[in-house]
Formats: sequence, C-alpha cells, structure tokens
Amino acid sequence: MRLRILSLWVLTFVFSIAGAQQQLTLEEAVTGQFGKFAPETLDQNKWIAKSNSFMYVKENQVWTEVAAGKSKSTKLFSLHELNTWKGGNTLKSIPALEWLNASEFYFRFENSIYEANLKSKTVALACSFSKDAENHQYHSATRQMAFTKANNLFVQKADKQIQITENQKQVVSGQSISRNEYGITKGIFWNNEGSKIAFYQKDESKVTDYPLTNYNSVPATVKEIKYPFAGMPSELVSVGVFDLKSGKTLFLNPKNSDTDQFYLTNLSWSPDNKTIYIAWLNRKTTDLRLIAFDAATGEEIKTLFTEHDDKWLEPEHAAIFLPANPNQFLWLSRRDGFTNLYLYHTDGNLIANSKLKFDITEVVGFDKLNKHVFVMATGENPTNSHCYKIKLADMNAELLTAEQGTHRVSLSDDGTFLIDKYSNLNTPLKIDLIDASGRVIRNLLTSKNPYASKSIGQTEIFPLKANDGTDLWCRMIKPTNFDDTKKYPVLVYVYNGPHVQLVTNSFLGGASLWMNYLAEKGYLVFTLDGHGSANRGKDFEQIIHRQLGTQEIEDQLIGAEWLKNQPFVDAERMAIHGWSYGGFMTTSLMLRAPGAFKVGVAGGPVIDWSLYEVM
Repeated sequence: MRLRILSLWVLTFVFSIAGAQQQLTLEEAVTGQFGKFAPETLDQNKWIAKSNSFMYVKENQVWTEVAAGKSKSTKLFSLHELNTWKGGNTLKSIPALEWLNASEFYFRFENSIYEANLKSKTVALACSFSKDAENHQYHSATRQMAFTKANNLFVQKADKQIQITENQKQVVSGQSISRNEYGITKGIFWNNEGSKIAFYQKDESKVTDYPLTNYNSVPATVKEIKYPFAGMPSELVSVGVFDLKSGKTLFLNPKNSDTDQFYLTNLSWSPDNKTIYIAWLNRKTTDLRLIAFDAATGEEIKTLFTEHDDKWLEPEHAAIFLPANPNQFLWLSRRDGFTNLYLYHTDGNLIANSKLKFDITEVVGFDKLNKHVFVMATGENPTNSHCYKIKLADMNAELLTAEQGTHRVSLSDDGTFLIDKYSNLNTPLKIDLIDASGRVIRNLLTSKNPYASKSIGQTEIFPLKANDGTDLWCRMIKPTNFDDTKKYPVLVYVYNGPHVQLVTNSFLGGASLWMNYLAEKGYLVFTLDGHGSANRGKDFEQIIHRQLGTQEIEDQLIGAEWLKNQPFVDAERMAIHGWSYGGFMTTSLMLRAPGAFKVGVAGGPVIDWSLYEVM
C-alpha cells in the first residue's frame, strides 16, 4: 500500500512539473536556440599567449586565471578602462582580443587594428586600411594588413598602401578559390616573418557566365556571375608570391601536368620561410602530389609523395610542421581507410603514421617537450568527439577526454594545459581545465539547463543496422507526454550527404530547436545518418561514388521500415524533409521509393547533377 501511495505521489509530482512547463513559441523555436536559450558560457575563453594563464569576458570585464594556480580570478580591465586607454567611448563591448604575450594584445575596430599594453595602460593605432577592404589577413609582428578590393590584392603598412596586382576583369587575386573545396578557406598566406605573401589567383575567362535575375527592380535586371558547370571548363588556378622588399611578384611553376585543369590546395610555408608546400590535385581528384616549391624562384624542388584513389581524394589539411624539428611535418590522409596522421621528413621519407580505426578531425597542438601531438577525433562511437594525445615516436594514441560527448579543446602555448568544453544529451555545456594527461584540474563552468521551464520533448540516440552490418546512428525526438499506446505521425529529417553529420552526442543531439517544437505539437521527429555522411571513414563515405542516392535511399528505407514496425508510429502519416543534399534525398525518396512517405518537402534540392559545379 505504501509503495502504491508513493508511486501515485511521484506520478502526481512529475505531471505537476510537466504541467508547469511552458510550450515553446514558434519564434523561440526558430530564433532562440543560439539566442535566449544558448547555454551559459565563458565569453572569449582563450589562452593568453606565452603564458599559462587564460582569460574570459564577463559583463564587459576581462578576467584572467592562472592554470597552474588555485581557482582565483583576477580582473585585468573593464570596457570603460579600455575605452579610456583608447581615448574615447567608441567601443560598445569588449572586442575580440588576440594576445601577443602576457601583457599585450591587439584587436580590430572598424577598419583599424589597435594594440594595447596592460603595463602602460595604453592603446595605440597599429594599422588602418580601406573601409571597402575584404579578406583581411593581419601579420601582427610587422603590423601589416593584406586585403583585397574588387579583384586585386593590397598590403597596408603604417600609412603606405601597396597594390600588388592589377588584374583584368576576369582575373581574381587574394580570394579563396575552387569554391572553398579541398580545404581551401582563404586566398592570402603570410610567411612567418612577414616578408612575403603567397596568394591564390584564378583566371575565370574560360568559365561559363550564368545569369541571376533580380525581380526586385522594374523591369527585372540581370547580373552575370561565373559558374563552372560540371563537364565544362573551370577556373585556371595559380599561386603568386609577392616580395615586400623587392616589390616583385613571381608565380609558382608546377610541372608534369598535361592540362591546365587542376587544383592547388593546402598551401603552407616552411618554418624558415624559404619553401612553399602545396598539394597538387588533378581535376578527376584521383591523383595528388605534395610539392615543395622554392619561394625565391617559383620552381619545383621536388615531389615529396603521391597519393592515388580510384574514387576520389579530398585533402583538407595543410602540412603541419613540428615546433622542435622544422624538417618534419604531419600530413592528414585517409589513404588507409580512416583519417590518420603521417609523419614525414622534408626529404619525402615517411617516418611513422597513426593507425586509428576512426577519423582524426583536427590537430590541436604539441606538448611542452614536443614528444606528443594533441588531436580531435571521433573515437569508437562516431557520435562523440574526443581529444587524444598521440606519441610521435610510435604514434600510439591516449584518450584524454573520458566523458562521453562532443568535446572542443584549446591548448596552452607550452602544451601543458587544455581548456575542455563539451556537451552531451544530458549536459548543456561544461568547461573543465585539464592537464596534458587528461586529469581534470578544476571545473570552470557547468551550465544549467536553459530549457528547464520549457517542454522540449525527449531525445534519444541509438543505432540501427545497415544491410552490411554497419551501425547507422539515429536520433528520435518524442513529445514530452509521449504515450506508447498512441500512434504518432512522423517527420524524417534527412541530409545523408558528404561533410555533414546530423546525429551527435551533444546537447539536443545535434537537432535544430524547431524539431523539438514539432515534437511538442504531437510528431515524432526522426533522423538517420546513412552511408555517405561524415566522420565514418573512407569506405562509409565512398560507397556513394557515381551512384548518388542509391545506397543512401537503402539506408533511409531501413529507418523508415523500423519506424513503421513501431507500435506507436502511424505508418500512414510519415513525411520526409531536407535541404540541399537533403532536398535531393527527399525528391529521390519520393520518386524512387514511392509509398514510403506520404509527403515530402525538398528545400534547395539538387534536381540535376549536370547543373552542379565542377568542384
């Protein structure tokens, strides 16, 4: 009897709590996830250069803490003080700070760079540049800003502006090329000492013009853009090198190419500023050469190594040189099935490589003695993201972040401490200070649940088996008051294409808040990451080669069949929806698997791949 009374009391309490929770509004569901409901964090939580101290901003005040000391924060300065040093009240909030050392930092305000000194409590103008400048790349040691205006590249030093290129209309310098594929994210690359700039240049004269119609004007007007359609000529790419001392520009001269259609990717400078390393990739993306170029002449020194893949290669990381040994560098490749580290000598000899059976996604940095490298990787469960420490001598890996979830870490300059920020399904955000062995020194912040007063449903993550036995990770969002004796309509949200992973062990499971809103309206919202999606190794992704929408449909239908077999699913009311590749998948499933879904909503779908871009 007591047990029954206690059970009834617990149920009454739970339902009273649920009843007290508020429903999300549509506006909150669309705009609130990264606004009013963003978990509490430490703004600008970063390491201060050349020290073991880190900073954060709170209420327009900058605070610092020593990693090796006790948990004691010290105020460095306030917004009012920074404005006083600057000589006015122009700053409305603490700008993004970039530390030069423990007492000096710089920041950008409008079209100027300012340097601040904590000891002298001064702010001085370091560099000003054109208001219409774009693609800014600042070299802090020499106080020089490289930037583009229209199609040309410029450098600003003190009050002197240097125009590096004078291009015709269809030639573009200093901007990103190849539509940001193959690890290309920018077009300007300073060398370490700030004496030379390498830059991308593209000649679009052979690229097809494509009309964009503006219906806002009467009559409508047309703007022509350059768009390289599949099968048609692409841009002609090259790399220039500008010498600030001589004022001259030369262009690198890659050899052994029987065509002008290729990619130049993953550009990096050698530590001694004499050599430029570039991954040359053929247009078919089946062959790669890592080439060392003489920065003084533009000529090839040698090809360090080659890679070949019958399906495709996709280099996304430049060479990373070891701080203690400028003649050795790390290269990320998935030539053995998963993205691993390969340690090379600059003579082209392979020294060692890691042999992980999961993907490394990022190199974080090196430890104090340069015997280990810290990396981010998925780990055995691909919904997680962990930090590992890899010993360079034998490439053995040690897991540092034991808590399951999605981690992001930053490393102190000397490689002694890390700031570990992570979340999982049950943790909005937790920030820990850890040492190089993974030991938690102290917790810096544990965020409260920002949805505590809101009904946002129940999120689950689980795997289903593909036909080849592979785990296909799924996310299901159910209503808060889910009743397994009822039948619910289902929305399947899909992407299932390269470079995207929708299901992660993070807060809300990687879902967009509107999905939780929809769940509270009485729907089940389901997502499955099938073959072709990110962070599962080469074979998992490349199975879609030249048959887009075949294996992916098979995987999505496994999810659909599983749903229909659940007693709480209304099999007659299932919808599918996705954007971009997800829009392509939506139309593909509606047309090639008729009857699987009652309705489909395709956002920005690729309908005809021949109208897609070359890259």
